[in-house]
Amino acid sequence: MLYFAYGSNLNYFQMKKRCKDSIFLKKINLNNFKLTFRSKYRAADIESKKNSIVPGALFEISKIDEKKLDVYEDYPTLYKKYYFTYYGKKVMTYTMVKKSIFMFPTKKYLSIVNQGYKDCNLDQKFLKQALKNS
Repeated sequence: MLYFAYGSNLNYFQMKKRCKDSIFLKKINLNNFKLTFRSKYRAADIESKKNSIVPGALFEISKIDEKKLDVYEDYPTLYKKYYFTYYGKKVMTYTMVKKSIFMFPTKKYLSIVNQGYKDCNLDQKFLKQALKNS
């Protein structure tokens, strides 16, 4: 199955630890969405926004990996699954159930996401933009 990561799961080390079968395929953009941080966990989330993009990574994951991600993402309580089509293929990602106000991420979480942006060669300007939401 195809999985789109946009937060801490961009971090190669973390993703491999969580999902041992995962294979990074390439970086892609999710159109008409923006990145934000929210909830008591101050974690990454995406929300609809016209003419905006969320850079991320496309991974191939196994069913076992998906079950592990479901646990990590506290599915379906904190995050729900969101599906979109990328060149005719179905892709799964997670989006928060409750769209609470922006919460600045913790230093530790942000450093994991930052490393993920480097690992996947993503444009840091989108991360900086998301952090200005406060």
